[in-house]
Amino acid sequence: MRMRRKPWARPELEACPFFIKAPSEHKGKWQEAFVRKNPLHIELGCGKGGFISQLAPVSHDINYIAVDVKSEMLGLAKRKLEKAYEEQNLNADNIFIFAQNIEQIDSVFDEVDVIDRIYINFCNPWPREKHKKRRLTHPRQLMKYKTFLKKGGEIRFKTDGDELFEESLEYFKECGFELKYTTYDLHASGFTENIVTEHENMFTEMGLKIKFLIAVNI
Repeated sequence: MRMRRKPWARPELEACPFFIKAPSEHKGKWQEAFVRKNPLHIELGCGKGGFISQLAPVSHDINYIAVDVKSEMLGLAKRKLEKAYEEQNLNADNIFIFAQNIEQIDSVFDEVDVIDRIYINFCNPWPREKHKKRRLTHPRQLMKYKTFLKKGGEIRFKTDGDELFEESLEYFKECGFELKYTTYDLHASGFTENIVTEHENMFTEMGLKIKFLIAVNI
């Protein structure tokens, strides 16, 4: 379902202190943008912010960047983040958000940025063969991530899609990642660090098992 246009989203983002208007200007110097120098984690395709708003406010020893292509989505993520930080009585000084086509993510990060972890949660499965190269886990994308994901850094990938998961396993192997952890039923796996989002609850209620992996850049 296409999200309706939200006229308020862009003005609110423009006024938000943790929204980055021109992310490419920070390429190679993201650590300098934060108040504290901490490990840097990014979420690609943050959507409405259900994941990052649960994670960033309670992990103040890590710097976070959340990316989505749509301002409407980021507007909702911004509001969730503001509420979550307010509830923790904390300043939102370890998070930045910005709008970016993730297919061009290499215009925003490079090897100097040294990302420690990438999260990809419930991305578009692009099931048609001619569209598969647009997947966020496609080798075309994974090789871009490898330029700024540090050696030993992780990609944590979660999906409800069986075909996407199976083919992504091969993508990671093809691109020289080591599969550190793999499960076809996350909620029954005993993995304790999972953050459940609205989409995840919805898919689980539909009877779909959540697939999850941790791939290490070696």
